[in-house]
Amino acid sequence: MSDLWPTELRVSKDRQRLLVTFNDGASFDLSAEMLRVLSPSAEVQGHGPGQKLTVPGKRNVAIIAMTPTGNYAVRIGFDDFHDTGIFTWSYLRELGEKGETLFAEYERDLAEKGMSRDMSEKPR
Repeated sequence: MSDLWPTELRVSKDRQRLLVTFNDGASFDLSAEMLRVLSPSAEVQGHGPGQKLTVPGKRNVAIIAMTPTGNYAVRIGFDDFHDTGIFTWSYLRELGEKGETLFAEYERDLAEKGMSRDMSEKPR
């Protein structure tokens, strides 16, 4: 069990960011896009090693719900109807500390797969 837990979880007015402050005073400003594309859900992470998916088109995704899960996590719901990610306190901390690097890896994956952070236009 971790000795770290959030003392504050606050969604920005535009629903694009989550401010997480921990009991040791560390504070992180996490984008909804990063939370969505790095969600710990099986939908994103896959069901086993090497099955992680690259999720494109989430630049403007917004947080619409946060539901406590026990004393160890929060389930975050997004406006694209994704709501199966249970973010543990330690995973939120990891995203705060390593999020820039993890998001850069995500952007490289997008580029390698010819995908974009923006929603693609529907064919006419």
